[in-house]
Amino acid sequence: MKPLGVPQSAEMPYVVDTKSMDKTIVHLLRHGEVENPKKVLYGRLPSFYLSKLGLEMADRAADFFHDRDLVKVITSPLERAQQTAEPTAKKLGLEVVHDERIIEATNVFEGKRVSVGDGALKDPRNWWHLRNPFVPSWGEPYKQVADRMRQAIDSARLIAKGKEIVLVSHQLPIYVARLWFEGRNLVHSPKRRECSLASVTSLHFLGDEFERVEYHEPSRDLLTKIKR
Repeated sequence: MKPLGVPQSAEMPYVVDTKSMDKTIVHLLRHGEVENPKKVLYGRLPSFYLSKLGLEMADRAADFFHDRDLVKVITSPLERAQQTAEPTAKKLGLEVVHDERIIEATNVFEGKRVSVGDGALKDPRNWWHLRNPFVPSWGEPYKQVADRMRQAIDSARLIAKGKEIVLVSHQLPIYVARLWFEGRNLVHSPKRRECSLASVTSLHFLGDEFERVEYHEPSRDLLTKIKR
C-alpha cells in the first residue's frame, strides 16, 4: 500500500486531506453451495447450479447487502455465481453484468473426484500434476489469478467510486486477491483459506489506496447443514 502523504521537506511537510478522499468498498462474494451429488471438482464446467441450501445462502447475502450503498453487481459467468447474485440485484434493483476476469481458476482435475485417498489423486498417472504446489502445477498459476482479479477489482472500484460494489466469484480467486492486497505470499494451503460458502470479503479503499479487509459470513449457521 502506498503512503498517503510524503513530506516534500523537513520544513514544509506535504499533508493529504484524507477526509476529502472517496471511500469505496469492493465486496467479493463467494457463491453458495452447489448441487454436486458425485462430489467432483466442477471448476469451470457448465451446468453446476446452486443447491436448495445454496439458494438460501444467496438470499442471506441479499439480506446482508440490503442497506449498503451498492451501485452494481458483477458476477463470474458461471451459473452458480449468477444465481448467487440474483437475490441481491433484485432486492436493490441493480444491474448485473458478467466479468470473465473473476471466473474460477482452471484445474486439470475438473470433472473428477479429488478427495484424499480417492478418485484422481489415487491414480499414479496423475501424480505428475502435483509436482509443484507453489505455482500450482495442477492449475492456473496463483499470480495469473491474482493479476486478473486485481484488474477486475480496480475496474469495479472506479465504477463504484465513493460507494460500494459486489463481485460474485469463487473461493480461490477471492482468497488469492485478498492475499495480494494484503501483501502476503500467494502460495497457501487450500485448507486454510478464510472464504466459506457465500462469505463476503470486503476490500476498503481510500481514494486509490487500499486500506483494509473485512470478512463476514452471513450464512455461518447454514454451513453446519452442508452434507459432507
